Amino acid sequence: MSELLCLGISHKTAPVALRERVAMGETEAERFAREAVAAPAIDEAVVISTCNRTEVLVTTHDPVGAETAVLGMLAVRAGIRPTELADVIYSPRNCDAARHLYRVTAGLESMIVGEAEVQGQVKRAFELAKAALATGPLVNRLFGAALQTGKRVRTETAIGAGGASVSSVAVDLARDLLGDLRERRVVIIGAGETSELTARALHEQGVAAVFFANRRADRARSIARRFGGHVVSFDDLPEHLEQADIVVASTASPHPIVGAGELEVVMARRGDRPLLLIDIAVPRDIDAACADIDGVTLYDIDDLQAVVARNLEVREAEAARAEGIVEDEIQRFARWMGQADVRPTVAALRRHGEEIVEQVLAENAGRWDAASPRDVARVEAMARAIMQRLLHEPTIRLRESGHARVALVRELFGLEEATSTPTSAEPQPDARTAGGRSRGGSAVDNVRELRRS
Repeated sequence: MSELLCLGISHKTAPVALRERVAMGETEAERFAREAVAAPAIDEAVVISTCNRTEVLVTTHDPVGAETAVLGMLAVRAGIRPTELADVIYSPRNCDAARHLYRVTAGLESMIVGEAEVQGQVKRAFELAKAALATGPLVNRLFGAALQTGKRVRTETAIGAGGASVSSVAVDLARDLLGDLRERRVVIIGAGETSELTARALHEQGVAAVFFANRRADRARSIARRFGGHVVSFDDLPEHLEQADIVVASTASPHPIVGAGELEVVMARRGDRPLLLIDIAVPRDIDAACADIDGVTLYDIDDLQAVVARNLEVREAEAARAEGIVEDEIQRFARWMGQADVRPTVAALRRHGEEIVEQVLAENAGRWDAASPRDVARVEAMARAIMQRLLHEPTIRLRESGHARVALVRELFGLEEATSTPTSAEPQPDARTAGGRSRGGSAVDNVRELRRS
């Protein structure tokens, strides 16, 4: 019986300095998923990596083995010990893991509650995993349902009203710090979706002179045409930094683009003119040491959370309605997940009953020497009828139940050995209970305990 497991870190559990060490671009995420399913304990895998989270969602027949494998892979990627990750990582299982994915897709777990970009990011992560041949029936069903949930939330609530995003919050921050932005010169480093949203937010503030520095020149030119800017190459970036008032950076570069050394040279040429840097990339595009240079004010994505807090109350009521939709959809998934295991469990239960009948008949065969063949047949029929009636009600209940009851029946009747896929000994959670744990605790819990000892 397959179980669902999610391991991840986010802006709620880890600072950007750690998040950027496990962050993955599309190529890396696809490779990670492919390597994950090569692990014996992991059957399917999807990697979701955005500026605020990196999560690995897997299906497994061995939850502890799967946690150990994923935690080890993330630790290797970050270049740290698993014990250092254990305190910031979360690991919901089964319906709790599904609920978490639904919430992520609906924007309920985002730094900007209700932001729409995350739904596209979840869809893209699923597509990459499919391309890596790392998905199967359970993950396909799960992500289809999660994306449908996100669509329902945005259709049936106003949680995304106003179109707030990390990009718009960055522009709000610049306006709060510098006042009217219409006369300000802005450099946007990058030409991805986040940079496009930044350009739109600046355009709405009347900023016409925006310079784009990006290796994807065609996309950068397209954005510049729509929002009144023009494109410069990275080679010319220092010159434009000398003229800029604001720099907003958001690329997928694995290494900083603006270093402290080169920025010191730029600032020396600017005289006393201050420079505002807003880095919304993960990994960061601007060296953190730039904040120590005179005249430079640097904000990274974690710094934006104070600005974000102002928007939370506005969306609180809509978020409550969105939570209701998530719970409605999670109940559907819980029923499906339980049904996926019902048929083999019912079959195993009936085989178990038949085996008991055959065993009892065989044990008593020598006691019926005086019985006629007709009498023996009647005894056999009665034994089978008792077995069938005894299992009738449990069978009906199983077909109406969720994942938790199926797992419990397997354990109570000792059916693990009768199934083709091994399962955890503990009953699994239904749609409203906490994530189950296999005997001996989860891998993450064991690592935390090791760290404390």
